[in-house]
Amino acid sequence: MAALGWLTPRRRSATARSVLAGEAAAEAARKSSLQLEREREAAAAAAPPQAPIEPVFPVVGDVRAAAFFDLDNTVMQGAAIFHFGRGLYKRKFFQRRELARFAWQQAWFRLAGVEDPEHMQDARESALSIVKGHRVSELMSMGEEIYDEYMADRIWPGTRGLAQAHLDAGQKVWLVTAAPVETATIIARRLGLTGALGTVAESVDGVYTGKLVGEPLHGPAKAEAVRALAAAEGLDLGRCAAYSDSHNDIPMLSLVGHPYAINPDAKLRRHAKARDWRLRDYRTGRKAAKVGIPAAAGLGALAGGTAAAVALHRRRH
Repeated sequence: MAALGWLTPRRRSATARSVLAGEAAAEAARKSSLQLEREREAAAAAAPPQAPIEPVFPVVGDVRAAAFFDLDNTVMQGAAIFHFGRGLYKRKFFQRRELARFAWQQAWFRLAGVEDPEHMQDARESALSIVKGHRVSELMSMGEEIYDEYMADRIWPGTRGLAQAHLDAGQKVWLVTAAPVETATIIARRLGLTGALGTVAESVDGVYTGKLVGEPLHGPAKAEAVRALAAAEGLDLGRCAAYSDSHNDIPMLSLVGHPYAINPDAKLRRHAKARDWRLRDYRTGRKAAKVGIPAAAGLGALAGGTAAAVALHRRRH
């Protein structure tokens, strides 16, 4: 995507960066959704209708309502960025040491559950250095293949059914994720959704510069993106729904009239119960018990060698 006046953290406060990231994500989402809509219209005749699973409340014909779905561990088991990274590594897009560093940073962040500014900056720079100088079209092409290899079988059927219920009611459905907007758009298209709000990396003439527009679409930035998109689309947030597994998305969930906690972590579960939010848990057995250890962290750790360290620690004890 073309540059949108990217500014370094030194020149923007955290709140301003969140607003900038949210507005950039909303702009990119609206542009990509137009293309997705054209593609769906062309394929509609060949696609058999899908019966909704758990059509809880979407009001048919309410054009001022929409649904916003977090991606990682809400729609998809694990984290999209890790699945994408595995696919890029398989294609020799970068070296093992880069994968190990990036995977460990992301695993640490997910397990710690805190946003240390220096750590987040380091993780951000390592991820951007991987794509710097590459063409956007190149990653989009790879992303299509990677979705089929690593992501298609990891979609939660229950959450997919909730999204379909909104679509069947005539409402728009958007993914909202910290994953790159290009990756998120591919997933949205494959699931038949309206579009995606994701982290926007700056590009000039179709080539990544290694900078972000604002900051990663995480936490408060997601709420800003939803707010910006709702204003542009003429939506009434009080009639909209939002779905997430993470307490980091409480700002986004608190914006809408119908918040859902899906496969919630411990903090979100407590928050949701205290406010009488609806809960859905599609995990079973050990997966549901390990709320505090997201699948994304396991995948990233495995890629970087951390899983081996965990196994060694267990053997020693």
